[in-house]
Amino acid sequence: MLAHTGGPLRPDIVRDLQLDRHGLRLVAPNPLVFAPSPDGSALLLHNDPARSAQEIARLSRADAERYVEFQRVLGHLGGVLRRLMAETPPAIENPSAGDLWNLLKTARGIRRLGKKDMLRLLRWSPMPAADLVAEWFDTELLQATLAARAIHGTSFGPISPGTGIVFLLRAAAEGHPAGTAVFPQGGIGALTQALAAAARQAGAEVRTGAEVVRILVKNGTVTGVALASGEEIAAKSIVSNADPPRTFLRLIDPVHLQPSFLLRMQNYRCQGSVAKVNLALAGLPSFAGLPGLGADGRGFAGRIHVGPTIEYLERAHDEAKYGDFSRQPYLDVLIPSVADPSLAPAGQHVMSVHVQFAPFRLKDGDWNAQREALGDTVVKTLAAYAPDLPGLILHRQVITPLDLEQTYGLTGGHIFHGELSLDQLFATRPLLGWARYRTPIRGLYLCGSGTHPGVGLTGASGANAAREILRDLRA
Repeated sequence: MLAHTGGPLRPDIVRDLQLDRHGLRLVAPNPLVFAPSPDGSALLLHNDPARSAQEIARLSRADAERYVEFQRVLGHLGGVLRRLMAETPPAIENPSAGDLWNLLKTARGIRRLGKKDMLRLLRWSPMPAADLVAEWFDTELLQATLAARAIHGTSFGPISPGTGIVFLLRAAAEGHPAGTAVFPQGGIGALTQALAAAARQAGAEVRTGAEVVRILVKNGTVTGVALASGEEIAAKSIVSNADPPRTFLRLIDPVHLQPSFLLRMQNYRCQGSVAKVNLALAGLPSFAGLPGLGADGRGFAGRIHVGPTIEYLERAHDEAKYGDFSRQPYLDVLIPSVADPSLAPAGQHVMSVHVQFAPFRLKDGDWNAQREALGDTVVKTLAAYAPDLPGLILHRQVITPLDLEQTYGLTGGHIFHGELSLDQLFATRPLLGWARYRTPIRGLYLCGSGTHPGVGLTGASGANAAREILRDLRA
């Protein structure tokens, strides 16, 4: 319904939870990304960097030669970043011996990169993603396709400082500079079903449709939760996968939190700029720029990137900055039924469209009034690349940022539970002093995307949180 790709999940998490035994089957389409251009040309990027280079060579031989080296460098940096994402952030004010040891290991890993790559990591992290990719490539379509990963799901444009670190973290987690196209067979819901099955096998009871309206606290310690039905469930430990503002500002009585903590949480940036459009199609649309690969969908079995230049992406961001949704939005599209026909009736398809930029708060009007205008804009934008698409639409669902908050519980409509910015990452996610999955309430933990590393559906935040919770329970 919302996400159309999955993370990808960390392999060790899939293995530890034995998700394959519980029905999880991952689909990895190839080509990975199809990026059309208004002039009728297109770019195809594959999992194999050599094949990607062959495609890039049609646009620029120089960029094709640099691309293989670029992916190699990112893979080298990614080893250090993946280790960092698997660690619990240190207690900055009073680090333990374990914290210092982990920091030492990280520092040694960075040193082993060698001087050139070590300086790249330090210099690229605070840079705008647009500048980072421009150092390597001249082709505008390639620049935009890569830089888009740095702003996916954020409220930033590609020339915003600090988007470089998001690009590096995503490339490390996804294993590819252009992102992942992996999704569970049967749709994203198959992942949650596999997780639930693994939990049940481990002895957990899974209840759905049981809305938690209050986390119960006594003398600074959790005692349980209250449901909308009036039922109360006692518990010694509670793990919240809700975003930090929802957890602390809606589910907990403020009398249990220090005023200074509440003030900092109220200033935690969690205003999203993402909408979602789902389309049911009578057949496959025809995209230009795919000779011999378009009729059966092979060319766009992976993600479709709509955002041909850095300027295009930045202009889309500009409109949202001033309170309007973009009239030429950046779109990340997947037609999952191409690689997984079980998702639609024979001959028909489903299209999932991630839309940026659509601010949570509109300058004029509200989202209930602007819903259909947003849907029309998305279809019009896609029709510029696939003219037959409008005639294939059987049904359309538009999910606005307001829907993301009211229906799906994402404060501010932010799909990553808080902005991915330098001051809200690692030891400051969600807040400095509270980045270790524990909270000011004893027995209450956070495990969602609002905690480190929080860059996608990788399972890393939950795995890190579980490790810390087990340490506390053993103690």
